[in-house]
Amino acid sequence: MLTYIVRRLLLLIPVLIGVSILTFTIIRLAGDPTLTYLQNPERATPQQIAEIRDKFHLDEPLYVQYWYWLDGVLHGDLGWSKTATAYTTDAIAQRFPATFELAILATFFAVIFGIYLGTMSAIRVNSITDQSTRVVALVGVSIPVFWLGIMLIMIFYNRLGWAPIPNGRYTFTRFSLADLHSHTGFLLFDTLWSRNWSFFWDVVGHLILPAITLAFASTAIIIRMMRSSMLEVLGAEYVKTARSKGLPEKVVIKKHARRNALIPTTTVIGLSFGGLLGGAVLTETVFSWHGLGEWTGSAAVNLDTAAIMGFTLLTAVIYVLANLIVDIVYAYLDPRVRLG
Repeated sequence: MLTYIVRRLLLLIPVLIGVSILTFTIIRLAGDPTLTYLQNPERATPQQIAEIRDKFHLDEPLYVQYWYWLDGVLHGDLGWSKTATAYTTDAIAQRFPATFELAILATFFAVIFGIYLGTMSAIRVNSITDQSTRVVALVGVSIPVFWLGIMLIMIFYNRLGWAPIPNGRYTFTRFSLADLHSHTGFLLFDTLWSRNWSFFWDVVGHLILPAITLAFASTAIIIRMMRSSMLEVLGAEYVKTARSKGLPEKVVIKKHARRNALIPTTTVIGLSFGGLLGGAVLTETVFSWHGLGEWTGSAAVNLDTAAIMGFTLLTAVIYVLANLIVDIVYAYLDPRVRLG
């Protein structure tokens, strides 16, 4: 297992190089990046433009530009993000905890409800429960994320008043980060560590609606995959044998059917987490959630090439690590799988 993990981590290097080359080339072919390094490009003088081109080697061939950029990355320099008015590395470190907490909670919702509803739908096939669950799954993959977020805000904040104002990760008028003993950026951990329970529940309250919004589409996909896998497994010979031996139905479902049905579903869960962590642009924008998604959306509008490249590399790392975790879970769910 250790050898397998090390080999997969080493394979991360060519994957990241390939992704970086592709992204770098596309960004450079999209146009001259010189003006993107200036805060006020419309006021830039010819001398300033020449200095920028010389500093970032933009007058060199494309492969030379890439080499200088890669050398900077290897030294921890992802460039200057004009959107964040900070170095890209610092901007990612500052915003990553917000997106990570949101993605973790969204994944939790998606996995719990997706597996449960998918299992119930397969067990009670063609019943009202099955039909209702299939409708929920169809709606989940059909409605736009931004529309769902706006509707949840209108219902639970504007009309019912159950949710806090959708502006950030906590209520700025009531709490301050100075009240916390630690400042890791992960507010759930920081508030728990500081035993500031009112602050903790305020953070949880701000997380619920964006997490539900982000999780809804993934939940629908997991439901459909779990239902399909369960129906296939329930018709297998070993499940029929288990029933013929007189085993309780709960045991048959839990230990024989559901565990095997989780094997293909695990792939969807792993990729969904990578997608949630890397693609929360619309959700974070709707809820003014100051994470990677909101920052990357603004960077794309502002043609912030350094931010786009940094976010792309981070997303590639997340997907590779998510696939590694999926493979390890495979081996646990099915001992016949040998990680070679």
